[in-house]
Amino acid sequence: MVKFGTGGWRAVIGDEFTRENIQKLAKALAMKMQDEDATDKGICIGYDRRFLSKEAVMWCCEVFAHEGIKCYFVNRSSPTPLVMYYVMEHEMPYGMMVTASHNPAIYNGIKVFTAGGRDANEVQTKEIEGYIDIVEKECAKGNKVEAMDYDKALEEGLVVEFNPFNEYIDNIIKAINIDAIKDKGLRIALDPMYGVSQTSLKTILSIARCELDVINERHDTLFGGKLPSPSASTLRTLQNYVMDRKYDIGIATDGDADRIGVIDDTGRFLHPNEILVLLYNYIVKYKGWTGPVVRNVATTHMLDKVAAKLGEKCYEVPVGFKHISSKMQETNAIIGGESSGGLTVRGHINGKDGIYAAALLVEMIAVTGKKLSEIAKYIQEEFGALYMAERDYKFSHEKKSEIYNTLLVQKHLPQIDREIERVSYLDGCKVYFKNGDWIICRFSGTEPLLRIFCEMESPEEAEAMCDKFVEFLGIK
Repeated sequence: MVKFGTGGWRAVIGDEFTRENIQKLAKALAMKMQDEDATDKGICIGYDRRFLSKEAVMWCCEVFAHEGIKCYFVNRSSPTPLVMYYVMEHEMPYGMMVTASHNPAIYNGIKVFTAGGRDANEVQTKEIEGYIDIVEKECAKGNKVEAMDYDKALEEGLVVEFNPFNEYIDNIIKAINIDAIKDKGLRIALDPMYGVSQTSLKTILSIARCELDVINERHDTLFGGKLPSPSASTLRTLQNYVMDRKYDIGIATDGDADRIGVIDDTGRFLHPNEILVLLYNYIVKYKGWTGPVVRNVATTHMLDKVAAKLGEKCYEVPVGFKHISSKMQETNAIIGGESSGGLTVRGHINGKDGIYAAALLVEMIAVTGKKLSEIAKYIQEEFGALYMAERDYKFSHEKKSEIYNTLLVQKHLPQIDREIERVSYLDGCKVYFKNGDWIICRFSGTEPLLRIFCEMESPEEAEAMCDKFVEFLGIK
């Protein structure tokens, strides 16, 4: 059965990610488009470098073509934000991206985009799931999903293979101060983590006259045996590369290039929380923009401190970038992001974009004339420091029910020797302490994990608070 989480539908290849389920999803979306009279402009579909990604697009195209819906197929592996941009810019009602983003290599999935190039929200995904139920019932009666042969669909013009790469890249180049970067001769190391960002970033940074070296760029559906998620533990090679060769910055992107990871000039991994704070401060103080910032419930409250000092406001939303982009539009926010490395900026696409974020970071180094480590040190001196502890725990179905009942039904908490300001159940269970510290426990919407995030003034306090919740919940 196809079920959507916070980042679209994701499933293990060969288990639930099968041709049958992929075509059921395509049929369901086609029915939704037909009922909404939203078929005239067709649908844009792209894919990343995962196993079966290209084939999955072709299987979708065959179903849409049979339904008379034109498919604009980005005919080479591409970043997710490129597809989102095209859907937005060409005012298409829907788009799709075959990717499982930063999930392990055994996963693949599909993200659905709606008008404006936004991630489909809960209402829309529930509606799609409703159509899937209809398709499932028909299949149970022996009525299989019908599809047109791919070559025939191509011949009849119901599938158009194209590549909007230049359009997407030109849009980023227009938004970035390329001239400022050209004057600095920056040296940059890039780790696309065997994903799809290298062509885009090579083009942008070459135009900006940067010296660029790339590692881990070959096509490897196993992602070098690592998780294609840019974190301190997965970027050791990039870290050493930056230190050994004295680069100004090391940039990494996840499998579909919508998230970013950064190594500064000293070889230190910059947490995505720090990147958000650095960029928000830069955009306000150096680019002269005004406006609030948006973060999710598991992202640093340092953004609240920075916003307050700049005379602005920070808004909190549930996990899922659709919530961030929606709140940004509502409040005209400058920047929105999450602690997992996704962010976007006002005036760009309505979703996260690791390529745009990378270009903006390079611009920041060039315009300020400071090393990345110096900028990070200034932020800490100006606004203070917070430490975030992060834990992930796997669980059985029975254990999930037990944890869910304890935290979210009975709403029990461990004994805590701190004054609690309030407890929120907006997304999981988040405890806000009166001194500004906090901890959250929530189930991942993309993987079978319980995630715990805790932010406090020292690592010892944060880790101890996590331990308290782990012991209380009986997890390991």
